[in-house]
Amino acid sequence: MEIYKDLLTPASKEFEKLLNSQLSKTKIEEGKIIDGKINKITEKFVFLFVEGLKSEPVLDINELKSMGLADKIKVGEIIPVLLEKIEDKNGEVLVSASKAQKIKGWDKLVEAYEKKEPIMGKITSKCKGGCIVEHIDTGSLMFLPGSQICDKPLKDISHLMNEPQKFALIKLDKVRGNACVSRREIISSFKKEDKAKIIEKYKIGDIIKNAEVKGYSSFGCFFNVNNELDVLVHLQEISYSRVNHPDEVFNIGEKHDLKVISVDKEKLQVGCSVKQLSPDPFEHIENYELKKTYKAKVVKIMDFGAFCELEPGLTTLLHSSELSWTKKNISAKKMLKVGDEIDCVITEIDKEKRRVAISHRLTQENPFEAFEKKYPIGTIVEGEIVNKNEYSLFVKIEDLDVDAFLHCNDLTYLNNGEEELAKYKKGGKIKVKVLEIKTSDQKIRVGLRQTQPDPFDWFNDKKVNQTITVKIISTDSKSLTVRPEGCELDLQIKKSQIAINAADARPSRFTGGERIDCAIAELDREKRKVVLSIKLLEEIQKKEALEKYGSEGSGKNLPFSTLSDDLKKKDEEK
Repeated sequence: MEIYKDLLTPASKEFEKLLNSQLSKTKIEEGKIIDGKINKITEKFVFLFVEGLKSEPVLDINELKSMGLADKIKVGEIIPVLLEKIEDKNGEVLVSASKAQKIKGWDKLVEAYEKKEPIMGKITSKCKGGCIVEHIDTGSLMFLPGSQICDKPLKDISHLMNEPQKFALIKLDKVRGNACVSRREIISSFKKEDKAKIIEKYKIGDIIKNAEVKGYSSFGCFFNVNNELDVLVHLQEISYSRVNHPDEVFNIGEKHDLKVISVDKEKLQVGCSVKQLSPDPFEHIENYELKKTYKAKVVKIMDFGAFCELEPGLTTLLHSSELSWTKKNISAKKMLKVGDEIDCVITEIDKEKRRVAISHRLTQENPFEAFEKKYPIGTIVEGEIVNKNEYSLFVKIEDLDVDAFLHCNDLTYLNNGEEELAKYKKGGKIKVKVLEIKTSDQKIRVGLRQTQPDPFDWFNDKKVNQTITVKIISTDSKSLTVRPEGCELDLQIKKSQIAINAADARPSRFTGGERIDCAIAELDREKRKVVLSIKLLEEIQKKEALEKYGSEGSGKNLPFSTLSDDLKKKDEEK
C-alpha cells in the first residue's frame, strides 16, 4: 500500500492512467442487467467477477436458492444480475439476481403479448376479485380475474390450484409492470374449433327436436341443443302473437321443437324459430268474431293476467281485470292454472298488431245488472257489513256477489257521521235503501238514514221570517246550540245573530235549558240548510212596533232601548 501514499509520484500517475484505460473498455451503467461469473462460494455468499467493476459483487446464497438456481451455484457459472449501484456509501457494488430475473421475465411477457402467444403458468393463490398466477418460466406474478377463470361459473377451483396450464395475456400495463391473464380465453378457443364442426351439421330448414329452454334476454330466448350448442330464438320468432318478453311464453327447462332459419359460420351462430313450425293463425282470423264465446286453453300465467290459446299458435291475452266482475286486482294464479280450458269472449282483434284480447267475466252475468233488476233505486233491503274503513261501510246484499257502498254521512240525520260509524262492526246486519246504481262503473250506493223519518220534514210547513220557539241545549264562546220544539234536529245560532245590540250578543247570557223565540233567517230544503236568528226576530218586532205606535211617548213604554231614537228619526222624515 506504500505506493498509494503519495498520489503525485510518477508511479501513482502511471497506475491511474492504466486503470482508467482498462475501465473504459467495458461500459458499466446502473440499472442494466449484466452477467457475473461466480468466482468464489462461501456458506452464505457467492462472489461474482464482472469485468469493469472495481470490486466483486456479492449475492446472498439463499436468494439464488429461492429462485430455483441452486444447481447453478458453482464456480465458473454465469449469473445475470441487475446492477443497482456501482458504489454505495460503503464503497461496495450492489446487484440483485431476483430483480434481473423479473425484468427478463417481463420482457418475455411483453414479447408473448405482442405475438398473441399463450404462456404457461399456475394458480398459486386466491385474492380479491380473482387469483394470482405465477409465470412458470420467469416466476413473474400476474392477475387472473374471477370472470376469466372459466367459461361457466365454478363454485370450487381447488382442482386448478398449482397445476401448470396455459393462459392468454389480455392486458399489460408497462408503466406499472402489471399483467392480466385469462384461462377462459384458452378454453373458448378450443371450444371454438369444436363449435365450428358442430355448426357444419345444421342447415336452414332443419327441424331440431326437444331443445331445452336455457335462458332469457330482452331480445329472445336461448335453447340448449343436445348439450353441444346454444341457439337463439329471437323475440319475433317466438309466436305469431305479440310477445313482450320470452318468459310470457316459455319456462326454464321446457322442451320445444325448433326450425333452423339462419346459420352464420363466421360468428358461429344458429338462429331458430318456433312460430314457423305452425301455420300463421292470423291468415284465418276471420273465422273468429267479436263478442262471441269460445273455448281457450291457459298456457302461461303472469302477474297481470294469463295467456291463452284459441288454437295452437294463436295466443291471446286475458288481463286480470277481465277475470271477475267483482274482485278487484285479483291474481290469475288464484283462479287459473296452466292447462285449464275456460270460456271467453273475444273483445278485440287487431290485425296490424296481430293481437287478440279476450274476457272471461263477459261469459258470466253482470252482478250489477242483476242487482239493478232485483233491487231498483228506492228499494229497502237487508244486508251484512262485510268491510269497514275510516269513513264508510261496505254492505253485501243477500246472495249477490256485490258490495254496496255506505258513506258515514248516510248513517244518521242527527249525529256526526264519523261518530255514528264507530257504533257499527263487521258482520252486523242493517237495513238500507238503494240510492244509486252505476252499472258501467260497477258502483252501488246505499243509505241507512233514508230508511228513517227525516227530521228536516218538520220545516216543510215553515218559511223565512217565521217565528219558532227553541230550547237552548248548550253554549260556547261563538254560538248557541238549540233544538226547535217538536223537532229532533240540533241547530246553531251564531254569536252575530243573538242580538241587535253588540253588547248583548253574548252566548254567556244563557246557561242552557232556556226556551226562547227566534226567527228563520234562511231555509233551503234541497240543501237541508236552516239559519236561525234572535237578532232577526228583534228587527221584525221593532219594525212592527214602529208601525203600530207612531208617537215618541208611547214608544218609551216598549222594551226597546233604541225605539225613541227611531221615532224621532221617523218624525223628521215626515
